[in-house]
Amino acid sequence: MPDPAALDPGVPDPAAPDLGSLTWLPAASRPDLLGAPVAAALPGLPGPAWVAEIDDDLADTAAFTEAYGVPLAASANCVVVAARRAGETTLAACLVLATTRADVNGLVRRHLGARKASFAPQDVAVAESGMAYGGITPVGLPAGWPVLVDAAVAAADLVVIGSGTRGSKLAVPGSLLAALPAAEVLDGLGQPLPAEAPAPPPAQPLRLDRAADDSDVGWGERPSDGSADDRRYLEDRPPHWGSD
Repeated sequence: MPDPAALDPGVPDPAAPDLGSLTWLPAASRPDLLGAPVAAALPGLPGPAWVAEIDDDLADTAAFTEAYGVPLAASANCVVVAARRAGETTLAACLVLATTRADVNGLVRRHLGARKASFAPQDVAVAESGMAYGGITPVGLPAGWPVLVDAAVAAADLVVIGSGTRGSKLAVPGSLLAALPAAEVLDGLGQPLPAEAPAPPPAQPLRLDRAADDSDVGWGERPSDGSADDRRYLEDRPPHWGSD
């Protein structure tokens, strides 16, 4: 008899992951939550996959992490890359942990033998993948696309990825992604995110007790009275400035 958890979307899967505040169900039980290419590819996956429904306004990684409590290191981003060589453009997918960014114009470009590589335009990525922007995932991509998987993703026990739509997420073993037919595992594909630039120092308040042209040089302060001591200010100036 079939496992009821695999058929009834209302029955939680006892093997489902414990990731954040989401309820994870067998992906096969909720094809309505998946993009069409993902649902079509699901039976051929070499391992388990779970799906959780989310607010489609919270699909972007930062918002998703904050809203549902899924650790950033447990999520992976899939980016579509356009690689150009000899007047031809090839599309590829890169999968890296959300704590890193894909080395698109370095490792990816060299690996694909391209003259130039860059992120594919949004409309191209959506049209060619058949998936929603913000939900593009390596599962169900066109057969001709290389799928480059960072070694850290492949080594993860579980990783949260897109589902082809913005209204849900998939959770799968990293080894499953490494075993996809078009997958290639690359060391160093995910590079550390750049450190935030330090905040600029606060602006110094205007010194009203200094002459306008010596406030940043450090010459003496102009005396407040109009006595002969005021000559000190002029005499301290460099000779080429002249005098009054």
